[in-house]
Amino acid sequence: MSHPRHDRLRSTATITDDLRPGWPELLVGLAVLALVAYGTGPVLLRPLGLDPVLDGLAFAALSGIAGIAGFLAALGLRIRMPAAFGVRGTTLKWVLLGIGGGLLAFVLTRIQSIVVFALGLQPENIQETYTEAGSGGAWSLALSLAFLAILTPLGEELVFRGVVTSALLRYGAVVGVVGSAVVFAAMHGFNIVFFTALIVGLIAGELRRRSGSIWPGFLTHVVNNALAQGAALLLAGVI
Repeated sequence: MSHPRHDRLRSTATITDDLRPGWPELLVGLAVLALVAYGTGPVLLRPLGLDPVLDGLAFAALSGIAGIAGFLAALGLRIRMPAAFGVRGTTLKWVLLGIGGGLLAFVLTRIQSIVVFALGLQPENIQETYTEAGSGGAWSLALSLAFLAILTPLGEELVFRGVVTSALLRYGAVVGVVGSAVVFAAMHGFNIVFFTALIVGLIAGELRRRSGSIWPGFLTHVVNNALAQGAALLLAGVI
């Protein structure tokens, strides 16, 4: 005899598989993210002439807000079912794997940085604004970590793994995971951060594919960003 709750879960799984996000959600989600992150947001913030700490905090928050806006736009387009985008519960196993993925991402990105410097390259410090965000004392340090290690991963995972990976997985694992990671990295610009974002995107995308949820990848993103921001502040002498 079947259990009603199990029947509901099977029904939900079937519905969300049939209603996987597609190109309309992908394009709308990315367009809204780009509009907020690179258009409306900077246009509104730059004329305010904020001091470096407040400016850094504002742009740190903007990166997360832009992702959330992109996700909500995609969600409201046709399907309107968060579970279809991977916004669904997960298990302790995947929580632990998500944390482990963040540690792996941080180690790999540090190795990448060492290789870059060993080759004699001097990449532009495009993260200086974010370092400034945490340099105003304990309050700015706490806010910068909250924005960069929680809000930003939340927004970016919702739109890149929730929308982009979900849409591209219809073409198979390689296109879904690698393709969404490349899109994620490209949205960060073609600079040293491109390769960092690519590493995080590959790990988070594979966790999204295997677990069916964005939350393991979110934890990967949180751990990596928290460690990276902490390391940047330590090197800058802020902490």
